[in-house]
Amino acid sequence: MSRVRSAALSGLLAVSLLGLAACGSDSSDSEEAGASLSSVTITGDQGKAPKVTFDGPLDGSKTESEVLIEGDGEEVASGDTVEAQWWIGNGFTEEETQSTWGEDGKGKPQSLEVGDEVLPFLTDTMVGKKVGDRVVLMTPSDKAFGEGGGARFNIGNRDAALIIVDIMGRKDTVPPLDGPKGEEKKPASWAPTLIEKDGVITGLDFSTAHKPSGKLIATTLVRGDGPVVKSGQTLTVNYLGQVYDADKPFDESYSKEPAEFPIGVGSVIKGWDERLVGRTVGSRVILEIPPADGYGEEGNEGAGIKGTDTLFFVVDILGAS
Repeated sequence: MSRVRSAALSGLLAVSLLGLAACGSDSSDSEEAGASLSSVTITGDQGKAPKVTFDGPLDGSKTESEVLIEGDGEEVASGDTVEAQWWIGNGFTEEETQSTWGEDGKGKPQSLEVGDEVLPFLTDTMVGKKVGDRVVLMTPSDKAFGEGGGARFNIGNRDAALIIVDIMGRKDTVPPLDGPKGEEKKPASWAPTLIEKDGVITGLDFSTAHKPSGKLIATTLVRGDGPVVKSGQTLTVNYLGQVYDADKPFDESYSKEPAEFPIGVGSVIKGWDERLVGRTVGSRVILEIPPADGYGEEGNEGAGIKGTDTLFFVVDILGAS
């Protein structure tokens, strides 16, 4: 029986890999065979940073793998988009070289498409496994990272890489909609009218709209029948923005490609964060955004927006991932 040990399954934890620093290590030039995977002790709950104890340098010529903690989620296939966390160690120096959990253990999972050849070890540890699994892999550096790739993780080509992967979640990849999809609704009387040409929105008509209220308000033109938008997701939208009573929009995507951006995390103006989270994919809405929830007192000179301008947007929510 393997001496590799682990603790019981625990709750999921969310993380991001970007910007992680690796620790320095040297490579072994010895041809002497090292220890097997069973010499390593691994403890900790799935979803939390593992504690790894080596009992001598590992064999850099063999590949061994084991599922330490079994999950009960969906099986992962090549091409799936998943969220995962991982720990990487140098099997010769017996040192950690990288961890998505970071030094404080609070890092967030990395979202990735399984099958990406940039990091082959992710495919080796995840295809055929289940969400909730913790998998450990001992393998030669070039097999884990591609030829010469171990240098990025301070692991020499003759050294074993020890890798622990927690499969945190699987995302269903749904292509964005082509346009609004759902139940049409009568907009509020305060809203401007859409100006369209050949079915494409080109502007807003304020002739029957009220004067700016000074409040952040929204009205629904189509209530989408898709999933609810959550904070932290990446939205795909078409939109048009126009200053109140202006003759033309200051920005729009209907004549271009849909825009993508994180929502609810401060990446866009406050009015978008507050009024798009909680809506459903497929929705079309009109937003009235006062300066405080838009570009503030400074406005946006590049877009011709003054600090006193109220902004109106029509937004089609085409996707959320």
